[in-house]
Amino acid sequence: MECFPSDTELDILRVLWDRQPRTVREVHEALSATKDVGYTTTLKQMQRMLDKEMLQRQENGRAHVYSTPLQAPKVQRSLLSRLMDKAFGGSAIDLVVQALGHGNPTEEELEQLEQLIAEKKKQHNDD
Repeated sequence: MECFPSDTELDILRVLWDRQPRTVREVHEALSATKDVGYTTTLKQMQRMLDKEMLQRQENGRAHVYSTPLQAPKVQRSLLSRLMDKAFGGSAIDLVVQALGHGNPTEEELEQLEQLIAEKKKQHNDD
């Protein structure tokens, strides 16, 4: 199942990927650290995500705690594939060139990229 969460849903997922399970209050407090959002808005959004099966809820005493069955790498791959298809006509290289040209990669990131390129070349030569 591909998952394309909205920006708000992705914010909530990031909070849960950092540490789960969490209560609505804990998620709300984490979100409030970076943006102006009301508690009831967070609650409503999490209830919608529960209905969409993006979240799971369990009772922990009097509180409900939420977690997500969605794995960050899988969601990231889905979002990246969608972006690559829609914005770059399916071209991974165009996406990478744009990303590198737009940002300022660190030495470590450039080394990781060089390692990935070497691995891809090796795979290509082995085929």
